[in-house]
Amino acid sequence: MTEAAKNKVFSFRRRAENERDEELRALREGLIRTRTLINQAYVGFNGTGDPDLIESYVFEINSLQARYSYLLRRVKELEGQEA
Repeated sequence: MTEAAKNKVFSFRRRAENERDEELRALREGLIRTRTLINQAYVGFNGTGDPDLIESYVFEINSLQARYSYLLRRVKELEGQEA
């Protein structure tokens, strides 16, 4: 393999690693934001007695937990690619 070809392959790998690192950073920030939103939803849930609001918070919490699970799964997938 020529030196130019090696440099091209190295450049491609470096770019792919940078893209993966950027995605990991965004996913981790999403995890933090989602965890905060889940905590806020629990505060609202615990602070209300209105049946309609309780139902609303249950749906919100379930939705946020699904998002959190997705983000966590993606982080684990990308971290597995690093090895």
